[in-house]
This record gives sequence, structure tokens and C-alpha cells, in this order.
Amino acid sequence: MKAVIYRGARNIAVEEVPDPSIKAPTDAIVRITTTNICGSDLHMYEGRTSVEEGKILGHENMGIVEEVGPGVDRIQVGDRVSVPFNIACGTCRNCVDGWTSFCLRTNPTEGMDGAAYGYANMGPYSGGQAEYLRVPYADFNLLELPSGTEHEQDFTTLSDVFPTGWHGTELAGMQPADRVAVFGAGPVGLLAAHSALIRGASEVFVVDKEADRLALAGKIGATPVDFGQGDPVEQIMDNTGGRGADCGVEAVGYQAHDPAGQEHPELVLDNLAQCVRTTGGIGVVGVYMPQDPGAATDQAKEGRIPFQYGQFFTKGQRMGTGQCPVKRYNRQLRDLIITGRATPSFLVSHELPLDQAVDAYDKFDRRVDGYTKILLHPGG
Repeated sequence: MKAVIYRGARNIAVEEVPDPSIKAPTDAIVRITTTNICGSDLHMYEGRTSVEEGKILGHENMGIVEEVGPGVDRIQVGDRVSVPFNIACGTCRNCVDGWTSFCLRTNPTEGMDGAAYGYANMGPYSGGQAEYLRVPYADFNLLELPSGTEHEQDFTTLSDVFPTGWHGTELAGMQPADRVAVFGAGPVGLLAAHSALIRGASEVFVVDKEADRLALAGKIGATPVDFGQGDPVEQIMDNTGGRGADCGVEAVGYQAHDPAGQEHPELVLDNLAQCVRTTGGIGVVGVYMPQDPGAATDQAKEGRIPFQYGQFFTKGQRMGTGQCPVKRYNRQLRDLIITGRATPSFLVSHELPLDQAVDAYDKFDRRVDGYTKILLHPGG
């Protein structure tokens, strides 16, 4: 089969590799119909992780079940499915508690709980930017979708970015009528804003500096905040009569940078501590790494991010962090899509064949205007 292979920093290739096969009775093989390029993939693409050369990338996947192991009895050949990026056993303590993003059994990497497809430190699993994907614990992990091709652009967000955006608002403790500040207008940030509006936010501020992304924020009814035009904290405070936002979502992560492009990994955390009101909540779904050898400071290289904790403490704020347990939300979000209440496909900018992945990664990484969310179709 064809697959997108990591060959080094800013060096990927579409190559022929062996087809996946059933390795355990609970496995399934999914023929990928749509797989997405995620902003998190760029951390690996840019050489800012320890991902091994030869890894098949891709953790945002959906498709049709082609084969199942003898231990699979719920999922059937021919089912159209969404594949959560979490690979979870379904029976460990964290999975039973609903924290499938921190499964205790699926990742043999020392010090890491939780596994994922095609990602650094997340276990020995191939990704789905390929024609086929092996899915462990298929009965537990796969989400069934209506047959056919309807809502393909929407359903493809269920594997990661839509649940992760929703999770950001959950971690922030968002309530109806809240004013919400979302930092980062990439796919996750935009879908955090979409989630907040669905959940009844009175106003949502979306902070970024890329015009195409800010335009999408405005299109869905959020208030764009261009940090290239001035301090985003001041803009949010001015727009709330000095009260600040009730809660906030960090959808940027450890490569946060100022308008000049200089990295400041603490920048967004500082801004949220300043612009979220006293006792407000902050949900951090942007990725931070235990170690980052390419970081701008010695502390950040060790995963130490000094932010305005004193202000955070003094204001009595709360913070929730971590990767999204997709199964906690994906069934409900699927049904919001089916009934027309949610339309996460608004952020999709490009649909391309898998063969064009190399060029698509390059343009997405360089923030070429209009490249907001790229879907790859292995079938052409």
C-alpha cells in the first residue's frame, strides 16, 4: 500500500510499504477513505520530536472496515467508522474511568500512559495516512457512522480535532453564557470556538495573527483578535469592560511565538492567566513535551515552562490539561453533526489525493494563505 513516511526534519515521502495484517483476535483492518494532516503532525515534521525515521504518520482517520479478527463481534466488515486517535484497551483503570487517552496497557514506552497512531512516544503503532490501518481493540475503539458518503468532511474531524476542541471547553469548566477566550485559530482552536458557541457561550474571542484563520473565526460568529495588531489581553479586556473572559482554551502549545516569530513557550499561558477573570478556568489542549531539545531556552528544553503562576494562584484560577479522551465525546458529536447542530467541516480548505501529501505538508507548515485544514484521500 501507499503511505506517508517520516524520513527526517521536513522530509516525508509517499512510499510503498507492506499492507497491515491482523495481529491479535481483537484487531480490525480499516480501508482509509479520509485521513487528515493535524497541526500536531507538524511538531514531528519540523523535527521537534523523537519520532523514529520510517514511521507512518497520521492519527486522524476514518474509513471502511475490510477485515476483522476472530475476537471482534460488534464491528463488522463493511462498517463505516471513525477511528479515535487514542488506542485504548477498554479494561484498564483509566479506560474504565473514561480516560482512554491515558490507557495503561497499550503504550510500552517508559513513562508514557496512552497510545496513538503514527505519533512520537505514543507506542509502536503505524499511522493512517495510508491506504489501510490496523486498529487494535476494534470493538472498543471504533465509532460506527451512517453508511454512504454523507458528512464525510464533518465526520473526519471526529477522530481528533472536534473532540479535542470540545475537551478544551470541558477542561476550562465552561458554562452557558460564559465569555470564552480561545488562543490559537488552528483547527483545534477553531473547533473549540465552535464547541463553545454550540454550548451556549455569550461571546467567544479567538486569538491568532493569520488572516485566513481569523476570517473563519468570524464566519462562525466568534470575535477575531489579531495579536499582530496589539496586545491580545488588552483587546479582550477592552471588549469585556475590563472584566475579562470567564474561561479560556489554550490551543497553541509549546511552540507559541510572538508576532515576530520568536518562540515563547509560556506566552499563551501568561496571556490566559491575565485575561481570564478571577476563579475562571483554563483548558490546555495545545501540546507540551516532557523534553524539547529545539526549544528557545534551557528550561524549555527540559520541559520546564515558567509562566505567571503567582498571578494564576492569586486569581484562584483552575487549569485542566492533557490529550483528549475521544470516546468521551465522539458519539455525541457525531449525532450533533447528523442533526445539523454542528458543522465542523467549515474549516476544511483542501481535499487532496495521498500522493500530494508532501506538498500539502510543506504548505501547511509554512502557513500558506488558505491552508487551514487538509484532508487526504488515499483512494484518489
